[in-house]
Amino acid sequence: MNNLADSRNGTASSGDDIAVRFDAVTKRFGDATALREVSLSVRSGEFMTLLGPSGCGKTTLLNLAAGFFSPDGGEIRIDGARVNDVPTYRREIGMMFQNYALFPHMSVAENIAYGLKVRHIAKKERDRRVEEVLALVRLAGMAGRKPRQLSGGQQQRVALARALVISPKVLLLDEPFSALDKNLRASMQVELREIQRKLKVTTIFVTHDQGEALSLSDRVAVMSDGRIRQLGTPEEIYRRPCDRFVASFVGDANVLRGRLDGFDGAHSTVAVGTARVKVPEAPLRGVALSTPVDLFVRPEQLKIAEICAPSAFGGRVAAQVYQGGHVDLYIECAQSASDRLLVRSAGQDAMTRWPVGAEVGMIIGIDDAVAFPVP
Repeated sequence: MNNLADSRNGTASSGDDIAVRFDAVTKRFGDATALREVSLSVRSGEFMTLLGPSGCGKTTLLNLAAGFFSPDGGEIRIDGARVNDVPTYRREIGMMFQNYALFPHMSVAENIAYGLKVRHIAKKERDRRVEEVLALVRLAGMAGRKPRQLSGGQQQRVALARALVISPKVLLLDEPFSALDKNLRASMQVELREIQRKLKVTTIFVTHDQGEALSLSDRVAVMSDGRIRQLGTPEEIYRRPCDRFVASFVGDANVLRGRLDGFDGAHSTVAVGTARVKVPEAPLRGVALSTPVDLFVRPEQLKIAEICAPSAFGGRVAAQVYQGGHVDLYIECAQSASDRLLVRSAGQDAMTRWPVGAEVGMIIGIDDAVAFPVP
């Protein structure tokens, strides 16, 4: 093995191959069902994120992949081999925990080399691979330090290096950024993604942070109540949520009251006051005309216009919040489910152009919103 990247590339299959497969996996803890026949395929070299609120089953699914739990139903395969009853140490996975789980009495090098040592890798080879991975995570020169002598970000790099040094088939990450401050978290996200792309290691990442999921992932599985609600690219999840839960959970969303007004090929028309808005037809398929619907639209997709503009619905600016690169405008609107809409307006002049108390119109572009029947 000439380097870590070569060792991964030598064993990786083509991009269309499946590295990890969950087939109708069910997991129960006493009377509680944590996972309900979950099926998911993770491609070789893919960065897959499991996203959802606490208790949705995402960490349980990760622990099943790691071998910490056994499924009560269904099948788990890694590189095509069934691993339901295979112990963790034989699955060739690297795991990074929330608290990093570093040995305080060991040096950085000893922590990283631990997995190699228990695999009976020769010391010369261990030392070479530790030195290599230390350079990869930008900790060269720190091999002799103890964890207590490191910052939180450095400890995280050590934990990542320990997971990568064994050249795992799959890298499992359980909310690894939760203990970091905002700025350090952002920089570590970038570093992790760069390393993952360089090594082409199949990665399953668990988080409840929508921003992390959208910025890091090749695909996202949004979970709720032990099920996968939607699987897709970050753009698909954000712009084309499949149901009300995904639309509400991922990112900010305004909800407007409307009614189904018509169908036009791949689009439906929703009436919002006197305005008409085009939305994807699929979520409203089979819904009768004039049925009440809720229209979900992102704050940046609402455009301020003159009150008399065609296809505009009206409101009044109730508050402004300067956010540096943009201004958040809170607009009182009769069609809003919460009485106010959030409009994210770029440009420094938004506060003077639309002062508090101003009457404004709002326009939604075609394909910039999605609608679901009122429950």
